[in-house]
Amino acid sequence: MRPPRGLATFALVLAAGLGLAASAHAQDMEDLAPYKMIRSLQYVQDTVVMGDHSAMEMQRFMLSTIDERLRTADPAIFADPRNVDAALVYAMSGGNPQTLELLAKNDVSGHFDQRITEAVRNYVSGRGAASTRTVAEIFPEYRNLEIAPYLALVSANSVLRKDPRQALAYFDWARLIAPGTIVEEAALRRSIYVAEQNGMVDKGVAYASRYARRFLHSPYASQFADLFVRLAVENFEKIGEETIQEILSFMDAPRQREVYLRMARLSAISGKSRLAVVAAERAQALTGDGDEGPRTLADLYSGLASISSSDVTQAIEQLSAIPDEDLSAKDRALKEAARRIAEEVLRPPELAVGVQAAEPADLTIGQDAQAPAENVSEDERMSPTAVAVEPAMQEPEPATSAPQSPEEAANGAPQQTADPAFDGFVATGRSKLDEIDKLLEGEGS
Repeated sequence: MRPPRGLATFALVLAAGLGLAASAHAQDMEDLAPYKMIRSLQYVQDTVVMGDHSAMEMQRFMLSTIDERLRTADPAIFADPRNVDAALVYAMSGGNPQTLELLAKNDVSGHFDQRITEAVRNYVSGRGAASTRTVAEIFPEYRNLEIAPYLALVSANSVLRKDPRQALAYFDWARLIAPGTIVEEAALRRSIYVAEQNGMVDKGVAYASRYARRFLHSPYASQFADLFVRLAVENFEKIGEETIQEILSFMDAPRQREVYLRMARLSAISGKSRLAVVAAERAQALTGDGDEGPRTLADLYSGLASISSSDVTQAIEQLSAIPDEDLSAKDRALKEAARRIAEEVLRPPELAVGVQAAEPADLTIGQDAQAPAENVSEDERMSPTAVAVEPAMQEPEPATSAPQSPEEAANGAPQQTADPAFDGFVATGRSKLDEIDKLLEGEGS
């Protein structure tokens, strides 16, 4: 339902807003048709997503006023289909779902299409999937009506888990017939989610680019930032730094910095060291001289990423220089986890005197004691919870071992040496990892 624009709409908002505030129960409200009030609500909501956050108070006022109007209205007014649509749009626009329940219950004249009413009631009650078939069957009948964009959103949300491509088709249709509205904003934001969850990287990038050009000042833009960060981190090699910068170029410096910080944090937690360093450097470049908070976070995430590099000592020094009081509780936990990991990387195994170390064949990390093992995958090596194991030092005198059997001696089989020291070292390492896992519990995007 496309709201009118210009001075006429502004006057309508004043009439439905300020005038109603002065006399909520006066004759003016009783005579105002619900569909006219819904148009005012739509205008206010569209204004909010375009960046006028001062209109949010008016939005709350309009929702409560329309709720009262619908609840006290003469049932005869719903003979006008526009008022029926208004009640449905109200419910799908953040209104009280119990009001629609009441109207459907009192509809003895059959003004409400019970199929649509039930579908919308399921949607606003969090049971959208229960109405998938119903919405899909009846949506074509309402395709050309003003309520269609809202029903398209309901349909998309109902099928997104079962048929993500069909959900994107509904979202595309909704935003294309309701441009510049809260419907388009919601459709774009949800489309990014569906694309990211289902590996549709190219589509996700296209939707993110459109959102960045159109709705960066929406109060829901923070949700977009989280979705885009997850999309970029999980698919960095395919998307590329240039595309990320292009999308973020629509933001001002503080917003870009915030997104890069979120990207650096998720990358560090996910073991994506290269992206974590790149994002942290970009955040630092966008930080002014007086903005110590963002700079501190960039240093933290950069240090986390450096734990898996060859210069662990420098990473520890960088992290130790960050004051705990400048960090949130979760970031302090990340810092502590990184410190413990780094200490485990650098700590040589403690072996008992006279006990031969285990053969390092399966644990060697090469000639350089801090180089990654060749048989360790890139993701494992970059993981912030991965602890590099150093080769055990060889004692000059082997320990006494169990005697070989005659068959083993005859065949030249190697002696099997018990190694309690090494077993103790592995047990201690696992205990440390368990502690780190607890510190990181609940971390993620």
